[in-house]
Amino acid sequence: MWTSRYLMRIDFRVIPVILCLMIISILVISSYTVDPSSDPNEDSFFTPIVLTQIQWFLIGSAVYLFCAGFDYNKLREWTWFLYALMLLSLIGLFFTDSIQRVHRWYRIPLLNISFQPSECAKFIVVITLSWFLERRRGISNSWSTAFFALLIVGIPFLLILKQPDLGTALVLYPITLVIFYFGDIKASIIKWMAVLGGSALVVIALIFLGIVPHETLRPYATKVLKEYQFDRLDPATHHQKSAATAIALGGLTGSGWRKSEFSGRGWLPAPYTDSVFPAFGEEFGLIGLLFLIALYYALIYFSFQVTAVAKDPFGRLLSAGVAVYLAMHILVNIGMMCGFLPITGVPLILTTYGGSSVLSTMMALGILQSIYSRRFMF
Repeated sequence: MWTSRYLMRIDFRVIPVILCLMIISILVISSYTVDPSSDPNEDSFFTPIVLTQIQWFLIGSAVYLFCAGFDYNKLREWTWFLYALMLLSLIGLFFTDSIQRVHRWYRIPLLNISFQPSECAKFIVVITLSWFLERRRGISNSWSTAFFALLIVGIPFLLILKQPDLGTALVLYPITLVIFYFGDIKASIIKWMAVLGGSALVVIALIFLGIVPHETLRPYATKVLKEYQFDRLDPATHHQKSAATAIALGGLTGSGWRKSEFSGRGWLPAPYTDSVFPAFGEEFGLIGLLFLIALYYALIYFSFQVTAVAKDPFGRLLSAGVAVYLAMHILVNIGMMCGFLPITGVPLILTTYGGSSVLSTMMALGILQSIYSRRFMF
């Protein structure tokens, strides 16, 4: 089930990309969690939050190596158990105390950490859909296959939406669309899903480009969305303006590490969590942001290469779903911070502070390497 020799067959080009992203994450977290009252001459690089993130990176690296050596074919045997466990964990959230008025995290008192099951839920949905569509290969074009596939996605989608966590729920949409495409689901369903998703993006683009005033759509949109959800579509929120300002102040080369005047003084909300992209941009400028985007481009490119070399339908579907899962987190987070999309709390993988995101991302990357290292098996 787990064989160390497959670790020698992974795509080693991914390792330096992952390490660079981890270093960037630690630099940003250290910059924005240092105590402003402390002596600047003291070595305060390793703040408590930095140490926590390093701890998650070490655990995530162990998870990555385990998943890379693990035979991904064994996931077929565990699919429904993982899916059931995911549903139970999502339902159980509603019986816990809310954190910041939402039900997204489990508190683990002994370890003094919080766990967000919706991060792992997206990955488990990818596994379940891949397993199901492989089993239905002969009748993948039938309405029954489409119905059950939509049900597999729809249940966790609604549970995550109910938390409420609109951003995480919506990441499932493009993941589902791509897996449906590779799984030969009925073309008409894929077409209508694409039209629906494209129409939503057009409406959002019209709002954020200022072509359609935000308040003009309120009477119609609030029939579907809650008031606070529609308010996130306002391109003039404090968070949107702060993110754009931080990126603009960075200029070409940035203000320098720990020298940001805007984000460093607390004007940018959550600078080392959801807003890590503009926070990094203010300190390292356009050059730094282009370097960061290049790292993410390489990561996604290598991920989709796994889909091209996968030896079986399950591996192909699984790798395509994981690659889109990673890509959507990157595109949505950067789009939010650049003012093209509403801010919905989607983390920037391997850079945003948080254990749940780190573990689910490293697990996904490890499974990709498991598929890649077994590409010549028949």
